[in-house]
Amino acid sequence: MTTLLEFKKVSKQYGTDTRALTDVNFTVRKGEFVSIIGPSGAGKSTLLRCINRMIDANSGEIIFDGSNILEFKKSGLKRLRSQMGMVFQHYNLVNRLSVFENVLHGRLGYKSTLEGVLGIYSKEEKRQAYAILKTLGLEEQVYKRCDQLSGGQKQRVGIARALVQNPQMLLCDEPIASLDPNASKVIMDHLRNISTTMGITVIVNLHQVDTALKYSDRILGVNKGSIVYDGPPTGIDREQLASIYGTEFQEHQEEQEHLEGRYATT
Repeated sequence: MTTLLEFKKVSKQYGTDTRALTDVNFTVRKGEFVSIIGPSGAGKSTLLRCINRMIDANSGEIIFDGSNILEFKKSGLKRLRSQMGMVFQHYNLVNRLSVFENVLHGRLGYKSTLEGVLGIYSKEEKRQAYAILKTLGLEEQVYKRCDQLSGGQKQRVGIARALVQNPQMLLCDEPIASLDPNASKVIMDHLRNISTTMGITVIVNLHQVDTALKYSDRILGVNKGSIVYDGPPTGIDREQLASIYGTEFQEHQEEQEHLEGRYATT
């Protein structure tokens, strides 16, 4: 498989003393499903957001599709972000607008300012938006306002909005953190299917280790801004989890068991 993304000695520092990422190196291939796991504050979100330059790294190189994106200016950034769909933990939808209108917003990166303000979309863009919503099981919600949807439905709208961009890559920042287990499974099944059947690279931050192990081709374990594990899910054992989560390992295990027990009794 062809390499789509490569980090070379990427570092990010906030202020004078907060080191979020330190000399991060990894590669991601086209069509690969990669999960990033690690304790809170490890740098997972910073790493993910450096990929589309929502956050700017201080040093190193981030090579996407053959180009160092840290050198991109404004027009280059717009093109870059059209190639990377973003799925957020809290959906980032416009609640007063319909599902269909929210999905079409994914095409704004291809529009002039005037077209965007006036909401001018082609028949083909509308056809594609509807087809994606149908694939995600939302055809009956197309004209509903987004504030009428469940959390799981809202997240599927977020995925549809990202897919209508025709991206090479989906970046998902804790996409199931606010969802119950059933809705989480639906979202993860869709993301896995998108990677497998559409050949779109998926990189997802996850708090749930079991979910990462089940769905991923590869795991990146992050601790204190460094990659401490880069390999297949089969290489993750208790020793590896302890190196990823450090002193939080036992707390994390207890938290996972508490959540599983709570949902088992509801």
